[in-house]
Amino acid sequence: MKKQAVGYVRVSTDRQATEGVSLEAQQTRIAAWCVANGYELLTVEIDAGISGKRAANRPGLQAALAAACKHRAALVVYSLSRLARSTRDALSISDKLDKAQADLVSLSEQLDTTTAAGRMIFRVLAVLAEFESDLVRERTRDALAHKRARGEHTGGSMPFGYRLGPDGRTLEPIAEVQSVVEHILRRRAKGESLSAIARELEGRRVPTAQGGCWTHMQVKSVIGFAAARGGLGRGRRGGRRAA
Repeated sequence: MKKQAVGYVRVSTDRQATEGVSLEAQQTRIAAWCVANGYELLTVEIDAGISGKRAANRPGLQAALAAACKHRAALVVYSLSRLARSTRDALSISDKLDKAQADLVSLSEQLDTTTAAGRMIFRVLAVLAEFESDLVRERTRDALAHKRARGEHTGGSMPFGYRLGPDGRTLEPIAEVQSVVEHILRRRAKGESLSAIARELEGRRVPTAQGGCWTHMQVKSVIGFAAARGGLGRGRRGGRRAA
C-alpha cells in the first residue's frame, strides 16, 4: 500500500511579505517531497491570512489533522512556524498524530517524527520556535514603550490632552487641556475610584478626546499614558490652571 500524506499550508498577512513563502510555494514544496519519497498526497488544507498563535482557531489545520489521523498519514508542512507558534500547540499536535499512528514531516527543518531522534528534535525545535516568537513580542513591546517615553505617537486614537506636532510623529501637550489631566491624577492620588472621577468629569461636561462620554477605562487610559511619559505636561507653556 502506497504511503499517504496530507499537506498543510498557512500564511498570515503580517508575515507573508517578510518571509517570502507564499501559499503556492509551500504547496509546491510539499508536492515535490511527496513525489520524491513515494507518498500519495491526499489533500492540502489551507489557512490564508490567519495567525498561527492558536491552533484551535485555524479550520485548515483542524481539517488537516483530522485527515492525517483518519488515514494514518504523514502531516507535511513547509516549516514548524507554519504549523504552530507555541510549544503547547506544537506538542499537542504531535501527541494527537502519535496517538493516531500518524507522522509529522517539516521540510525546512528536515524533521520526521517516525524516529525517536526525530521526535526529540521536534520537541527542541518547538521550544526554540516559541522562544523566537517571545523575543519578537518583547522587542516590539520595548520599542513601543521607548516611543511612548519619548512622546511619540504609536498609533490608535490620540491620547487625551495631546496632538501631533509639526513633524507628524511627536506628541505635544495641549496646554489648556493638561489641567484636566493633572486634575485626574490629583483625584486618583487621593484614592478616588476611576468611576468616580469619570462621573465627576461627565457631570462637569468636560469633553473627551473623541467627543463621547467619560468612562472608567478612559480615565485609566489618561493615567496610564501620563505614567508612561514619566510626568505631566512636558513642554507646557504658562502656569497651572485650576480644573
